[in-house]
Amino acid sequence: MDLKTRQKLVGWGFVLPATLLIFTFYFYPIVRAFVLSFHTGVGVSLNYAGLFNYRRLLADSLFKKSLNNVLIYLILQVPVMLMLALVLAQLLNDSSLKFRGFFRAAIFLPCATSLVSYSIIFRSMFALNGFVNATLMNLNLIARPINWIGHPWAARIVIVTALTWRWTGYNMVFFLAGLQNIDPAIYEAAVIDGASGIDRFLRITIPLLQPIILLTAIMSTNGTLQLFDEPMNLTNGGPANATLSISQYIYRLSFQYSPRFGYAAAISFIVFTLVAVLAVFQMKLGDKR
Repeated sequence: MDLKTRQKLVGWGFVLPATLLIFTFYFYPIVRAFVLSFHTGVGVSLNYAGLFNYRRLLADSLFKKSLNNVLIYLILQVPVMLMLALVLAQLLNDSSLKFRGFFRAAIFLPCATSLVSYSIIFRSMFALNGFVNATLMNLNLIARPINWIGHPWAARIVIVTALTWRWTGYNMVFFLAGLQNIDPAIYEAAVIDGASGIDRFLRITIPLLQPIILLTAIMSTNGTLQLFDEPMNLTNGGPANATLSISQYIYRLSFQYSPRFGYAAAISFIVFTLVAVLAVFQMKLGDKR
């Protein structure tokens, strides 16, 4: 056996265990779920029904409601979060700033916080007698407490606020890594040419960070379309399903209602298709190569 063949075999020897695990616990369940999406019935009593589950989606008002909700989260939260993360990364990349490490750790810390713990804190903060209402009333901005969890748009704002608080620091770390790979000489040359801070940010920082911005946009879009924890723990999908996410609806179909695994699998593949289409669209739009 020649050296090149032995090197290939050694490489496959290292890769094969992980490949088998990924196939067994990831790709095989995807294939099984795709087959399951063509079956209908309750529990394990399933019968082949062709495209019945996919046709049912077109008339399912609750599915349309959950899809509309995640699109609202996507439009409201993702651009604000990424822009805020980019601005914070720019500020915390300044070598003259004191206590940079402390501020970076403090902003990153929320994404390491337990989902249930921070959901309980946010529920208490936005309660009728919570911190937010008390502060707004003390500042004379409102005359009476706002029912944040009981009003559809107010509940959505609570979820968007919670998502932004939790994931801004996570995306900031990616932007910080990208900023530290930009040659400082580029900025020095721009200063000599008379470029202002805003000009340097718009014409140097953002173009050079475009691959990182694309990566974070795809990851944030993927996470928002599969959102589950915040609607489940903060509002439980209420009021009147105004904050229900697609993943939470799939969970209800599978484990809370009479289990309809075939229909839940069909909805899962719609989410999978949406994630794939949006990722391809973002790649085509953001990658100029």
